[in-house]
Amino acid sequence: ASTRRRRGVPVVGDGSLRAQLKLPFEPTGAQRRVFGEIDGDMAQSVPMLRLLQGDVGSGKTLVAVMALLNAVEAGGQGAFLAPTEILARQHYASLQSMLAGLPVNVAILTGREKGKEREATLMGLADGSIHILVGTHAIFQQAVTYRNLALAIIDEQHRFGVSQRLMLTAKAERAPHLLVMTATPIPRTLQLTQHGDMDVSQLDEMPPGRQPIDTRVIADDRM
Repeated sequence: ASTRRRRGVPVVGDGSLRAQLKLPFEPTGAQRRVFGEIDGDMAQSVPMLRLLQGDVGSGKTLVAVMALLNAVEAGGQGAFLAPTEILARQHYASLQSMLAGLPVNVAILTGREKGKEREATLMGLADGSIHILVGTHAIFQQAVTYRNLALAIIDEQHRFGVSQRLMLTAKAERAPHLLVMTATPIPRTLQLTQHGDMDVSQLDEMPPGRQPIDTRVIADDRM
């Protein structure tokens, strides 16, 4: 069944964890707008299917963290999928530092985790003591079961196939909410053909002090 047709579970956090987040900067207006769009989607019984577009440095990680905390506040778990082990470890380090001091247990699972370490992570996911799992496609292998997967986030969506997206969302009894993120600007026409089933959020405002990003289309013969 498609993610759209499967029933989801409304996920409404109480804000208690997000209020404890100590940010070194104020969120931008664009980030606040996107927080609202995601919270609104997650509160519905139809599973969220949202594409978040934003240049490198526009603050997608903070949006992901806010969405994950919303799921944890509501008693659910979150999964954060990255296309490579290096990116997974970067996200894991970012989450660890942003969530330091909060009662949130974050774990990582890639092809590198083996033996007792891997077993402990699998047990923690099954009993709910791990709240957020970051990793590569290893996080939707058959051995991985979640106690209550409420939200799945996929980074760099274009590197994953639809079948992988469905394998991850099939991990829950009820379809989890799904947020996919990309830094690749996608023209509206392509958005409709590739992501026509998705709502789109745009981070169109850079946090202060970030380098401006210049995106251009270059013909093959000029490469």
